[in-house]
Amino acid sequence: MTPTSHRHLIPTETFTATYRLAGTRTEAEDKAAALCVEQTIEFPADLVWVEEISRHIVARVGEVREAGERSFDIDIQFSADVAGTELPQLLNVLFGNASLLPGVRLQRFEPGPQLLSHYRGPRFGVDGVRRLVRARHRPLLCTVLKPMGLSAEELADLSYRFALGGVDLIKDDHGLTDQRFSPFRERVRRCAEAVERGNRETGGTCRYAPHVTGPAHELHDRARLAKLSGAGALLLAPGLAGFDAMRRIADDDDIDLPILNHPAFLGSFIVRPDHGISHFALFGQLARLAGADATIFPNFGGRFSFSQDECRETADGCRQPMGNLRPIFPVPAGGMKRSRLVEMVEFYGNDVMLLIGGDLHRHPEGLTAACAELRKALE
Repeated sequence: MTPTSHRHLIPTETFTATYRLAGTRTEAEDKAAALCVEQTIEFPADLVWVEEISRHIVARVGEVREAGERSFDIDIQFSADVAGTELPQLLNVLFGNASLLPGVRLQRFEPGPQLLSHYRGPRFGVDGVRRLVRARHRPLLCTVLKPMGLSAEELADLSYRFALGGVDLIKDDHGLTDQRFSPFRERVRRCAEAVERGNRETGGTCRYAPHVTGPAHELHDRARLAKLSGAGALLLAPGLAGFDAMRRIADDDDIDLPILNHPAFLGSFIVRPDHGISHFALFGQLARLAGADATIFPNFGGRFSFSQDECRETADGCRQPMGNLRPIFPVPAGGMKRSRLVEMVEFYGNDVMLLIGGDLHRHPEGLTAACAELRKALE
């Protein structure tokens, strides 16, 4: 009997994922070895009868580095063929079954040209969004339509006043979808018209980003309707809708709008230092791979518990080279105050989109004055 050839299993490219593994060095190395099998064949390694599968499909442990007390960063090398050409499978390889194991945290991954060739990434990125709002160098200013419960007409009035003040982007609150008090179709139409009216009066370039996350069978239609209604960007929560759903919308040439990535439902990945996915990988690398042009995350010193280091990690994930994928805007948010404007620009630099919501309503002269004051300071 002629042996079957398995030359097709020899990888043309590998990629590396770095995991932070808890325990002693021996325990961490044992975890890494187990991940090599768990994240690929998920089959008893000693029972594999095809040698090429053991050699080329099962991942390999690479460099081991101490990362703290009872913590080690360990590189694992995967065949790019294992991830295939689909984002859900890449996510599965990076953290599928690993997400069920304690003491395992995905820190980052280094995709090669073959793997990245399957992903368009951000359509606009930092430079493209800057061109759309005609802001060559300064930080961008973003705000949000709140509180939930206002009618579409009332939200449109807020949009108009924000646009008059020179805000670059106005996004829906992520809690706004298609509720009775503010139906999606009416809200998007009214808010887009209000922003357009404000731009006509000021010569501005403000863009409205409706929240299009919704049921799977409606998601793409909502994005298309938003574009037809005059929206200038989109807000999407991949933790609710799926990263690949965001990628599909980002890749659609008929939609052709910047996408803001919202972190809703993703928090459990990052709240523990010894488990989950790092801020760098989750809000930076994965958001870029799925086509986001800006990524929203809680800023340090706000109403969430993110530290300066974690926020810097997110910004680095937005900016560090990743093949041909464009860098994107970090968007610190979550209880941002007008008084912290200078502090935030000094921390993040000019390539940042500052999201300030409720605090604008505290300005004694109203929303338009509050926005104009911040816009002038940024310029």
